[in-house]
Amino acid sequence: MEIQQTLLTAFEMSGVGLHSGIVTKVRVLPASIGEGRYFVRVDLPEGPIVPARLEAVSQTLLSTQLGEGLISVCTVEHLLAALAGMGVNDARIEIDGPEVPLLDGSASVWVEAIARVGLVSPSPPLPLSPSLPLLQPVWIDRGDAFVAAIPATETRFTYGIDFDLPAIGNQWYSWSPSRESFADAIAPARTFGLAHQIDDLRAKGLIKGGSLDNALVCDANGWINPPLRFANEPVRHKILDLVGDLSLLGTLPVAHFLAYKASHNLHIQLARLLRKGLGARD
Repeated sequence: MEIQQTLLTAFEMSGVGLHSGIVTKVRVLPASIGEGRYFVRVDLPEGPIVPARLEAVSQTLLSTQLGEGLISVCTVEHLLAALAGMGVNDARIEIDGPEVPLLDGSASVWVEAIARVGLVSPSPPLPLSPSLPLLQPVWIDRGDAFVAAIPATETRFTYGIDFDLPAIGNQWYSWSPSRESFADAIAPARTFGLAHQIDDLRAKGLIKGGSLDNALVCDANGWINPPLRFANEPVRHKILDLVGDLSLLGTLPVAHFLAYKASHNLHIQLARLLRKGLGARD
């Protein structure tokens, strides 16, 4: 039985945002049981709250952004994946800027901080709210890219990517939380980029904070900043992103989540289908 958990004490991190290039400070605090995960923009008047919920997704271009109107928090997926992967259901996330710090490009720093402060659950333990049962496959596709949820007896995430660059090529990885910990198998995998796309992305006002210190970069000759933490680090990072995006559902159905060449946008579209209960039958 999965139970409600929050942090035992608060922790704090600061760093540069991938796309904005702005340095922000994040303080992650315990929250009351049942409050869920949510952001608080402490740099703005009255500290507006941005819930880490599917309904708050406002943009999915190369990251996941939450908010409404001018109030937003972007690149939330790595921190949310860390919280979900470590079993933190309720957390107040205070941030003094528009973008969550990228740190080293993975979720490991967040995971280590969560492990350091520890978790607490109510006494007696409270079970998580059940999600809608998944009784039939649900999927969304675009060209040859897709993401799907398939009924299963245990939760599993399988991802495939395919790039023309020889150093990446075609990679697949399948991760079961019951058999490998998120902290060991998924959290260390860093975000990655392609060298030939950097100038164009920066011309569009993106990846202003990206560097060889917080992202793996690949060109036709191989990795510019090795070594990799895993031989298949890129595809493991895509699972990290998927976990972070699907965490916006709150509680996941037990399913096999299967993706190929997908994106934040497709991840979120699948989550919306699941929220509508399209995988359930009467």
